[in-house]
Formats: sequence, structure tokens, C-alpha cells
Amino acid sequence: MKTMKTAVFHGVKKLVIEDAPYPEVPENKILIRVEACALCTWEQRVYTGVKEVDFPFIGGHEIAGKIVDIGDKVDKRAWAIGDKVVHGTFGSCGNCYHCKTGNEQNCLHFDHSKHLEGLPYKGMGGLTQYMLADPKHLFKYKNISPEEAALTEPLSAVIHSVETADIQFGDTVVVIGCGIMGQLHINLALKRGAIVIASDMNEERTALAKKLGAHYTINPSKEELKKVVMKVTDGIGAQAVFNTTPIDSVVQEGIDALGNTAKLVLYSSFYPDNPVAFSPDTLHKKATQILGTANSNSKDFMKATKMMSEGIVDVKPFISEVYDLKDIVKAFDSSIKGDKYRVVIRF
Repeated sequence: MKTMKTAVFHGVKKLVIEDAPYPEVPENKILIRVEACALCTWEQRVYTGVKEVDFPFIGGHEIAGKIVDIGDKVDKRAWAIGDKVVHGTFGSCGNCYHCKTGNEQNCLHFDHSKHLEGLPYKGMGGLTQYMLADPKHLFKYKNISPEEAALTEPLSAVIHSVETADIQFGDTVVVIGCGIMGQLHINLALKRGAIVIASDMNEERTALAKKLGAHYTINPSKEELKKVVMKVTDGIGAQAVFNTTPIDSVVQEGIDALGNTAKLVLYSSFYPDNPVAFSPDTLHKKATQILGTANSNSKDFMKATKMMSEGIVDVKPFISEVYDLKDIVKAFDSSIKGDKYRVVIRF
């Protein structure tokens, strides 16, 4: 029997490479050979036990690959063997109200732990050599490496976040946290014509933010964010603040930096998920908004693949390390140190 390799979580820090049956291709599916999969913070939390899943579990959702087989009923006008593709949006159900109204990122039944067809265990499946895909979840790319293309998913989520904030030319934007998601927010805010203030206690990260175009940087352990923002904006405050950290205490700092009619976007998941107190009267009088954003939809993926394929967004600075599949435990141990942007598995 023909087999493939897959990396399986069997418990906290128990990650094993196993043989699994090579998938048979149904008439309505496409088979991709995974070429690269980036290790998102989500999978890192599964690895460390912060994020609970039912084991065994196959992680990996930042996926780039190549089409190697096509079902008989798949539209051959749209797809061909050899196409380079990224795989995304497959956590949504496709049938609920939000999916049907173009908001699959907020699907009522969004599920990271489906049992995908062709895989031996449930999970998002990117840490395996071959995956079956519904054509609607594939997006073509060109001109970049698979390692770069694997970062399409995080870019798509940031596109959704930045569009949620509706940044306008000349706005002042604060990005709290300069990890990969913060850096991508900075990148897209600059392309929207914003004046960008980047905030992080890690000065190596703010140095990269400055190098990549941020107008101002701040170390919040040394300076008060609100004071810097008010100085830069002549007392007006920021038009948008993005919190890309999982730290609940930072939420109030973001609120304090807002100007009138401004928006605070909570981009990251919060661990632990502690309640946050704020002044409702202040929000009322300043007409400010607190918004959440999570995941991305097909439109975001299309935009992300086009922007990356044409060099509008360059993600190479955010690929910290690349490991072969056989070294996946080393890759996860490196990724959880907190000093990397993205670690990528190469197949």
C-alpha cells in the first residue's frame, strides 16, 4: 500500500512522524502535495498544551503546495496538475448565515478540529505530505517560494483586520506587538498611507519595524504609549490601534491611545482570557469603537495571493527558520522560544 508521512500530536510535546495511507482522489476533490507549512502560534499552543485539542491531532493550516491529481468532476478550466496553490478557509462550514453572507471567517460552526477526508486523524492537516482539498479552498500563487507562500494565511487574516479598521490616507495607526502579525499590520497600514507607530518591548523587533517603514517606535516599558501617541499627533490621538498581543492588560493602553471616533482592533486571541474593565462613558463621549477580528475569508485569500505573487508584500523578513519534516520536533522547540517570527516546515 502506498503511504505518506504525517506529523501527529499524541499529547503535549508528543509529536510523532507516522506513515498514513496515500489518499485516493474523489471525483470532486483535488490532491495537493504539501511543499511548505508554517508553524502558527495556534499550533505552538497545541504543542505546549495551552490550546487544548483531542489527541491524536494533525496540525498545520498555513499551507502551500502543488496540485498532483484532480478528480474527474473538478472543473479543468480552472485547475491543472502542477498549479501552485495555497490552502485556506476550510475551517468554516459553508452553510450557516455568516458563510452564506460572505463572512466565513466568523462561521457559526468554525472548526479547527474537523476530520478531513483522506487523513487518518482530525485536525487541519497541513503537517502531512498530501492533502485532499475542495477546489473552493485553493488559491493559486506564482513568483514566490513555497516557504513564502505558506505565509498567505497570516497575511490574509491581517488584510481582514486592516480592512475592518478602514484605515484612510493620513491616519495615525498604532500597532501594539511587533511579532509577525504586528509586522504585517505595519506593512499594510503603510500601504494604506498611514503614519505608523510600532510598540514592543523587544527592541530588535521595533528596529525591524523601523527598517521596514514604521515612522515611530516605542518601548512601552520605558515610555508611556499614550504620551508618545499624543505627542506625535499633536494631542489628537490615533485613528486606529491594533493590539496583536495576547495580553489583556494591553487593551486599556490601546483605548488610552485612541482619538475621537477612532477604532481599537483586538486582533489576537487572549491567553488567559481575563475580563477587561474600561470606561463606557469615555467610549460614548469620544465615539470610539472596540472591534474584534479573527480568521479570513476567500476574498482575503485572493487579495493575499495576488499581493504576494506580484511583490507588493514581501514576507521573506518574517521567515526565521526552515526545517525539513524529519526535524519537526526541533522546529517546534525552536518556534516556542518566542524569539522567531515564523518557523516553516519544508516537505
